[in-house]
Amino acid sequence: MKVIHLAIATNEIDKSIIDYTERLGVEPSIVIPNEYALWRTRQINLSIRQDPNCNPGELRHLGFEDSTADEFTTSTDVNGILWESFTAEQQADEINEFWPFANYQPTMIA
Repeated sequence: MKVIHLAIATNEIDKSIIDYTERLGVEPSIVIPNEYALWRTRQINLSIRQDPNCNPGELRHLGFEDSTADEFTTSTDVNGILWESFTAEQQADEINEFWPFANYQPTMIA
């Protein structure tokens, strides 16, 4: 199964978590206080990150959560947009590598 991944920068992580939780109708799968949040649904894999290298609301990258991905891959499209492809477990590995204290384990999408 492929689910679109959308990664957005924010400078107001707490307000963004409230907003996207309401819009998506589900709680985030993981929150790293003051830095990151991730929602996984059947329609979207959405992450937001407090990123000083990006403007608020700026697209950080796109991709697919793909249950058949052999490895975490990246590529850049003709418009210069970074695309990632990964399984839920590969994304969890990346999260746990960046924030070792998170100990994030993905759960099944409801």
